[in-house]
Amino acid sequence: MGASTRWKPSAAVRAAVALLAAALLVTGCDDGDAESKAAVAKPSPTRPAWNPRPTSIASLGDSITRGFDACSVFEDCPEVSWATGTAVDSLARRLLTSPQTSSWNYARTGARMADLPGQMRAAVAHKPQLVTVLLGANDACRANVADMTTVDSFRADFESSLKQLRTALPTSQVYVASIPDLQRLWSEGRKNMLGRQVWKLGSICPSMLRDAELMDEEAQSRRAQVVKRVGEYNAVLKDVCSRDVLCRYDGAVNSYDFTGQQLSKWDWFHPSKQGQGELAGLAYRTITAVRQPGA
Repeated sequence: MGASTRWKPSAAVRAAVALLAAALLVTGCDDGDAESKAAVAKPSPTRPAWNPRPTSIASLGDSITRGFDACSVFEDCPEVSWATGTAVDSLARRLLTSPQTSSWNYARTGARMADLPGQMRAAVAHKPQLVTVLLGANDACRANVADMTTVDSFRADFESSLKQLRTALPTSQVYVASIPDLQRLWSEGRKNMLGRQVWKLGSICPSMLRDAELMDEEAQSRRAQVVKRVGEYNAVLKDVCSRDVLCRYDGAVNSYDFTGQQLSKWDWFHPSKQGQGELAGLAYRTITAVRQPGA
């Protein structure tokens, strides 16, 4: 055969291809414009504003929030609770018009972080504007350091509790107090002979307070492990809270230097009525601040 010949589209075919290309080009541009306009028109989510004056409070936690040993030996005294007490200048009295009807105390003496989900369920039923949490000392205050709650379990229970609140009440605020410095409480309380005798009963934070006067390597190592674990718990509280725009963590509680006057005259470990007042003041300052202290 001779030289090959190239196929040439007819004028009609060329016209049809040109029309199709034009149509595709227009359609593509329109889709892009539509998406661009949608992206511009879509409103950005607004950051919820912190309300420094909530009108209702639910408080969760352990013996500290129940006012344990503040009024009489080995008894709860919720009327002097830093959070909801009516016989002390509590957080509820500082913030609420009617503390008796607008605040609820679901803390329980002996509670650990594993108990927080149950306390949170009870609190959610009241739809509080503010939930306070002071919990974790009992996770470290065990018979032996080996029995202390693991950091992973501590985190899981705290995260699930906060998620539970956020699912049920998206706009409720949370105040999370750091766990007090247990070694500071040991250091201050051991100065009192009555306190040391009560500690020997072994019912109050034995991992820290057992053999209070011993300063040998074993005793110091044991106390150091408790301090380390409390630090890890507080790091969890701060981290989880920081990822919720309506949660404020208060590290000032851990760094507060309690004195003998601010400790229970019954056990020299729990806050006295005066100590409860100091906790209320720390919470009030953090909650009413324009922005998160230290942020």
